[in-house]
Amino acid sequence: MVLPTQAPLTGAELFKRQCGTCHTTNAADPPRQGPTLAGVFDRKAGSVEGFRYSPGFAKADFSWDEAHLDAWLTNPQAVIPGAIMPYRQPKPDLRAALIGYLKELK
Repeated sequence: MVLPTQAPLTGAELFKRQCGTCHTTNAADPPRQGPTLAGVFDRKAGSVEGFRYSPGFAKADFSWDEAHLDAWLTNPQAVIPGAIMPYRQPKPDLRAALIGYLKELK
């Protein structure tokens, strides 16, 4: 008997399961353990008003694009030393799905 294959999760589903505990996607929501990710794509790193970032973000001189998000999701501390984010996603296809979803957020 062959079991049916499960459809891959969408970026929104992955976000809800893997990121939604710490981050919101609505700019009007209060921050959680991490800042809101509404409008994150092309936003300067460490710039959400009212969110208290770890010290490494003060030195971050870039905006979130595909390359930075991919590196961040792979190993946050390699992108911003001292960053407080325990999540890592080793699978390129899942990172791509999450980044695609983050690009859609306004």
